[in-house]
Amino acid sequence: MYSVSVPVPPVVRELIREFRPLLTGFDRVRGQRTATLVVKRLDADDRREYLRAAREAKRALRGAPSFDARISDVGVFEEPTGGTAPVVYLAVESPGLWEVHRQLVAELGRVPGLEGDDYTPHVTLARDGPPDAVERVRDYDFDPVTWTVDELEFYDAEHKERIETVPLPA
Repeated sequence: MYSVSVPVPPVVRELIREFRPLLTGFDRVRGQRTATLVVKRLDADDRREYLRAAREAKRALRGAPSFDARISDVGVFEEPTGGTAPVVYLAVESPGLWEVHRQLVAELGRVPGLEGDDYTPHVTLARDGPPDAVERVRDYDFDPVTWTVDELEFYDAEHKERIETVPLPA
């Protein structure tokens, strides 16, 4: 899967590291190196399709400003669109992120169940854990983190690598 994503900054990576001891009991735990914040998935199955989709996404991003983002809460997907449940995540608040997402969806279309009105900006911590582990994560008190998003990245999830970046404002 290819996507347009927000690079996860050091302040969020540190927060993920802070949560790590609480994730005991989950079958799959995301590390700080594999953390992502997807803005929009791209309709591309291979490199050639990616190049077309990336051109379209860059065109759709023209004029997109930099924006602030904040994490102050933990969320849970009890019934995620795909994969095992539950999924615990860091909830991202950002009107600017929503605006960029809407702009990309308007130009590129939406993935049903994941994008448009169904979009939930988040950074996944772990999935498939028992209820007591979910509650332990949900109840953890932490200091909110805020940062300015001044670039987006085109990301290849299969290879877990950044392909290229787009500075904001675009």
